[in-house]
Amino acid sequence: MTNLNMIHLHPTDQIAIARRDLEPGDWIEPIGEKPFQVREPIPAGHKIALRDIPRLSPVMRYGQVIGQASTDITAGSWVHSHNLSLDMAARSYTWQVVDALIPVPSGRSFLGYVRADGKVGTRNLIAILSTVNCSAHVVSQIAHAFPPERLAEFPHVDGVIPITHHSGCSLPPGGISHTYLRRTLAHLARNPNIAAALFVGLGCELNQVSECQPLYRPGELVSMRPGSLVIQDQGGFKATVEAGIRWVKDRLPEVNALERTLQPLSALSIALQCGGSDSWSGISANPLIGRVIDQIINAGGTAALAETPEIFGAEDLLTRRVTSPDLAEKLIERFEWWSAEARLRGFSIDNNPTPGNKAGGLTTIFEKSLGAVAKAGVTPLNGVYGYSQWIDRPGLVFMDTPGNDPASVTGQLAGGCNLIVFSTGRGSVFGSAVAPCIKVASHTALFERMRDDMDFNAGLVLEGQSWEGASQDLLDLVIATASGQPTRSENHGLPEQEFVPWQPDAIL
Repeated sequence: MTNLNMIHLHPTDQIAIARRDLEPGDWIEPIGEKPFQVREPIPAGHKIALRDIPRLSPVMRYGQVIGQASTDITAGSWVHSHNLSLDMAARSYTWQVVDALIPVPSGRSFLGYVRADGKVGTRNLIAILSTVNCSAHVVSQIAHAFPPERLAEFPHVDGVIPITHHSGCSLPPGGISHTYLRRTLAHLARNPNIAAALFVGLGCELNQVSECQPLYRPGELVSMRPGSLVIQDQGGFKATVEAGIRWVKDRLPEVNALERTLQPLSALSIALQCGGSDSWSGISANPLIGRVIDQIINAGGTAALAETPEIFGAEDLLTRRVTSPDLAEKLIERFEWWSAEARLRGFSIDNNPTPGNKAGGLTTIFEKSLGAVAKAGVTPLNGVYGYSQWIDRPGLVFMDTPGNDPASVTGQLAGGCNLIVFSTGRGSVFGSAVAPCIKVASHTALFERMRDDMDFNAGLVLEGQSWEGASQDLLDLVIATASGQPTRSENHGLPEQEFVPWQPDAIL
């Protein structure tokens, strides 16, 4: 139900979403409910009670429980953190196995770079990767020696990018942080957007250059195997920078010889992300993205949902569409790990909604999660992966990552994703040097306020544009971006600080 004052998302919901700022005394006449007056100021995007809600009663949004009333709530009242709480007691999980999807080619295509292993890049990059923070400055200097103007004579090279981080040593040897870092670097070097990669290490670090080399299957076709430099062996900072520059110069002609060719949508592997979410994210941007993702997956493509702490409360929307029982078991094991980690470290999963999320109308992690999962569409879940594992099957898959955007995207890119679709309601300037990031604004006010950062305005569906028309427009943008059209974030230059491998262990 929608009127000028509010949006009622599901018949069972006792709350609606204010379409505009509501003031005390405004009359609300919801269909099927008694008319009532607004009792207090309610910001646009926030929740208003449609009827009296007794204390401890479940509160519903999207037809799902998002929490319970912590006090008696009167119709016309603002429903938010002061009167809505969440019981994070142990949860039980169920699952349902469904038939795997059979893709049907769509006939649509994009212009991409085909690699020897059959993967397709949406960009054609040379990456310089530090194995340890001690080599980060060397890596930056090598990459900075090739600014856009120097690459002008190589029109098919989209950039020479530095991949640096703050880890690589003083970690428990063989621990989870060490394992994740090695795997992330090794798999990132295989991302289809990277045509050539050079690893640079110091020499004495825990995370040795030899440990970060990708592992290739016997007989696997490889375009260019990664190179490596060790600062202590090269003779220091200056000598290593000079050696790195020579290495890049030698590969530029070969990388530039690659050209874009027509490729099917099945070659797309989309990293799905939310950042700076608000209440509108789950009403406009995420459902719209979900419609586009369904089209890509139905055509044989891949989409990776992630951010495990932002799935709590919406688990059933995934476990009830798995293509095999072991996928449900893997997913549930990850939920249980995060719950145990929260207890061990003394925090609550419900701490996840940030101050900005709450200012935008989100109250509990369940509410945030239900909106976030909408961007995954409705196709079967075909795979569950650990952090930065290589994604080796098409369809909708899930990767276990933190909710932190840079750490989550880093894992997805290491998994092989070649494009990012990122919804935001409060606003985000996130971008990636490895893959183009399409940012989808959840409402028009944000799109207008941050026009230099937003690529698409999903708020138009709140203003009357058809879902079919908007989803077609967004799919067109995805195809154009995959074919080389720069995103807003790429127009600001390729970022250098957004590579953030997940490091759960303590630093020794």
